[in-house]
Amino acid sequence: MFESNEVRADTSTKTVLDTLDTPKELPLPSDFVWGAATAAYQVEGAAEQDGKGPSIWDEFSHRVPSVTSGEHGDVACDHYNRLDEDIALLSSYGVDVYRFSICWSRLIPLGGRNDPVNEKGIAFYNNLIDGLLARGIKPAVTLYHWDLPLELHKRYGGMLNTNEFQADFENYARLCFSRFGDRVQQWITFNEPYIVSLFGYHSGILAPGHSTQTGHDSTTEPWRVGHSLVLAHALAVQTYVTDFQSSQKGAISIVLNSDFYEPYDATSDADKEAAHRRLEFYVGWFGDPIYLGTDYPASMRKQLGSRLPEFSDAEKELLKKTASHNTFYGMNHYTSQFARARTEPATEDDHTGNVEELTTNKEGVEMGPLSGVSWLRVTHKQFRKLLNWAWNRYQRPIYITENGCPCPGENSMTLEQAVDDQFRVRYFGLYIDAISQAINEDGVKVAGYYAWSLMDNFEWAAGYSIRFGITHVDFSSGTRTPKKSAAYLKETFTKRRAAEANGKTANGKI
Repeated sequence: MFESNEVRADTSTKTVLDTLDTPKELPLPSDFVWGAATAAYQVEGAAEQDGKGPSIWDEFSHRVPSVTSGEHGDVACDHYNRLDEDIALLSSYGVDVYRFSICWSRLIPLGGRNDPVNEKGIAFYNNLIDGLLARGIKPAVTLYHWDLPLELHKRYGGMLNTNEFQADFENYARLCFSRFGDRVQQWITFNEPYIVSLFGYHSGILAPGHSTQTGHDSTTEPWRVGHSLVLAHALAVQTYVTDFQSSQKGAISIVLNSDFYEPYDATSDADKEAAHRRLEFYVGWFGDPIYLGTDYPASMRKQLGSRLPEFSDAEKELLKKTASHNTFYGMNHYTSQFARARTEPATEDDHTGNVEELTTNKEGVEMGPLSGVSWLRVTHKQFRKLLNWAWNRYQRPIYITENGCPCPGENSMTLEQAVDDQFRVRYFGLYIDAISQAINEDGVKVAGYYAWSLMDNFEWAAGYSIRFGITHVDFSSGTRTPKKSAAYLKETFTKRRAAEANGKTANGKI
């Protein structure tokens, strides 16, 4: 959601839509839940309000020269000060769930286990949770969505110091469980640890901006950070299960993102193996130790050698002990690619499994029609395959915790054009169809879908240049305007869930 660049629409909306399949509006289970998602730094604003401390993103987005085109999240959508309005908006959309993240430095401004708690930050999230529940909306809470307290990064390098980070994260998680857990039934520890590790400590395009080019070691840092995230997650799960779950009755897990990969040459065994290996480097890196309680995938050990940290005996025991308590699989997914095996040896800082990623295959066929950003193509058929891959490997009910797209040229449109977001409507319809097919034809357990995003927001390194929201935001005034996709989601989930009982598609056809 944060890579460059906006794709401008040079043709009519109808012409663009002609490149997409037509949704079949397939049925979903009657207990399937849907909602919308956001992240604290992307929407809250209030960067220094009511005692909040700075995060690595507050520092990163204000660097000179700028890495975000001079844009930042100081105000963003001003969600912090427009809370009642946004809860009412969610209610009008008929959502079952709102997935949001807590800003660690809003609760503990300095971040550490011996640092003071900010009660005004606690009050904000209490008001949010209570406001949601009053309107019949369940909160799904992410503890960490990329905004590490800046002080922890300064003190000991943040996630580069596994022991210190693990202890401070466990303390922060315990605070959240104790203050909010009586009303929260779904906890997510970390959002997209793959992105945190590689985009923050390899390419450096996200906070804290570490890369070889900035004087850091891209050959080792991402793997150390990933290791810290796995172990901090496991400790937080143990804390929740041991001290809170019996009384609070909630569930806890993690959110892993991934593209799906098709072989560049469908007849090549090397490319088939490369596609599978790419998924292991992407998903298995975190999924195997967390859900299976095992070591990292053998393909990673083989290539990375000593650069991939080892688990101690105590850490292995912790992973085995907590694996079964990760009772759902959180999946963020947007697009897919082709994978081609490289013939030359892997470079020292390779993180793909020595795989080249492409948008066209050997025959020159594109993976799918282009959306409003250059990295996101409509690949709903591959989404179904990813659902099967994750289900077969980990056997956990899947929640789609993020999925969505920007329309071509959306950021350059008038308000009237932007809210008529037919490309996004079509995208949603096709991806929801893929979920139905995975459930009803493949036997995959998919329990919920949270659209990204509730509203246009600060899209990380892309700033405000691309829009993923089902609500249009005028960033100069803060005005929210529902897009047609919001109404579509409300209607389609109502129809699709009702259709299951009748054995029909949601549009009434057998």
